[in-house]
Amino acid sequence: MTGAVRIPLNDYGVLGEPPAPGEWTPTRTVSVVIPASRAERTLPLTLAGLARQTYPAHLMEVLVVDDGDRPMAPLPDSSAGPLPERLRVVRPRGGAWGRASACAAGAEAAQGEVILYLDADLVLFPKHVEAQMRWHHLADYLVVLGHLRFVPGLDEVPASEVLAAVEAGAVHKLYAEEDATPQWTERRWDQTDDLRAAGFNAFSVMVGATASLPARLLRAAGGLDASLVLGEDTELGYRLAQAGAVFVPDRHSRCWHLGRSTVMRREADVKRHNWPHLAERVPSFRWLRRHPHRSYLVPYVDVVVEVGDASFEEVRATVDAVLAGRLPDVRVTVVGPWGRLGGGRRDPLGDPSLDLRLVLACYRGEPRVRFLEAVPDDCFPVPFRFHCPAGWVPSRGTIGSVVKHADRQRLGIVSLALDERKDGRVVSARLERTAAMSRARRCAGPGDDLDDLVHEMYGTVWDAGSTWGFLPAALAAATVPPLPGRASAKASGEAGAPRAARSVPSLRSVSESLRSMPKSLRMVRGSLRLAPKPLTRSVPRPLRRTARVLRRRLRALVRPA
Repeated sequence: MTGAVRIPLNDYGVLGEPPAPGEWTPTRTVSVVIPASRAERTLPLTLAGLARQTYPAHLMEVLVVDDGDRPMAPLPDSSAGPLPERLRVVRPRGGAWGRASACAAGAEAAQGEVILYLDADLVLFPKHVEAQMRWHHLADYLVVLGHLRFVPGLDEVPASEVLAAVEAGAVHKLYAEEDATPQWTERRWDQTDDLRAAGFNAFSVMVGATASLPARLLRAAGGLDASLVLGEDTELGYRLAQAGAVFVPDRHSRCWHLGRSTVMRREADVKRHNWPHLAERVPSFRWLRRHPHRSYLVPYVDVVVEVGDASFEEVRATVDAVLAGRLPDVRVTVVGPWGRLGGGRRDPLGDPSLDLRLVLACYRGEPRVRFLEAVPDDCFPVPFRFHCPAGWVPSRGTIGSVVKHADRQRLGIVSLALDERKDGRVVSARLERTAAMSRARRCAGPGDDLDDLVHEMYGTVWDAGSTWGFLPAALAAATVPPLPGRASAKASGEAGAPRAARSVPSLRSVSESLRSMPKSLRMVRGSLRLAPKPLTRSVPRPLRRTARVLRRRLRALVRPA
């Protein structure tokens, strides 16, 4: 929807109050998708509830996805209970199984503008569908979550009694509200003003038992991951968030869940099963990624380094620094004209594309580095993209610290000024939040600037890159001491040199580097004075000693004559 309403973070309150049920005219079509496996007793009750909805029947279709081992028996006719007017049964193709594949099959067959997923063991209140659909008439990037309570199964309240209540419009009288068990997500709703204050973590409460979203948004996020047999709703929620979605819980979209959920009955087993899968796919769950050296299926940050006219040494300094950082789950995208590197006869040392070839050779075996011809429009589903100019070196803690700052301040873009060229152009690094950029694209109208939209909905900020530990490659190489040990001693021809002599670089070489870049010098001096304490504490002791010596030398160099 071009020029859509702009919602900051997850604060959908800017939309105002949706129309009250029964006091508006719906126009959007909805496809209700119900994955069904061994649900012979409860499915007729869910269908009966759908047949008695206040949402117009001509705008609603119902698809039951048969996910059983064998094809399900034909649905009973209306004599056994009311049925929706537009009802179809579909079956996943190719032997696929599981809730995710069933939901995907239903969404593929759906014709509605909105997809509403429902479990096959729910008894719906009459306004359930209408309560969710009124939100989808206000904005086209909302994920609306229904409100359910867990009640005893059909062993305590017979199906005939439930069906009679549905037909009489008395579903609310079936169970006492105080005796029903709230879903675990309800506590999070209470703590975050119905998710308005949930910020970037609103997606984590997405439960697929009753949830609706625009079909176009579902396709943009890639649909459900059919390789997952549990936890697929949380993982989809994460990708929807990266696609710019806003999550809206609706307490008027009520239903009873017959019996306890799998999570309630086997919580420890469910977590044991789901966490390895979610750790691979949901980088935002940092508590699942505590290993200091592992990479994962979906990285946390995609660091983009454009080669341009940079030398091999400059590109290597930047990429090596990123790979050596404390944030292990990063991916480095090196952008350059790789297609022009032919395999024909050439002068190995005089090749005009030698630097490009050396970069490619240097990282061909590094799984965290990929090579592209152009910068992609986005890095979905990676939650952050960090543009880092070749020839600039972040410290080990730089990228992680900038990401934490963006999270704490709830920012969409963090730009870091590194240097100013003679032509007035500012060299900068830039952190982009994928969710913010996706939201901006979704809301942009003709002539809108994406950065302005991100600033309006999330916030943006500029800062000095030196404050966050950035150094030019030449200066970084001069200030980093060689590794202690026999190898470094032999390489320098000083096998017997004392360790202290090897740990501090030559101040003459540092001074020459600094004099050659006067604008960067002032920024480096500021970084030594203004670097955050956690970053300073994380620097190894030999570098701290070097920093103290450099600080004195910098003051002397910058002080007016």
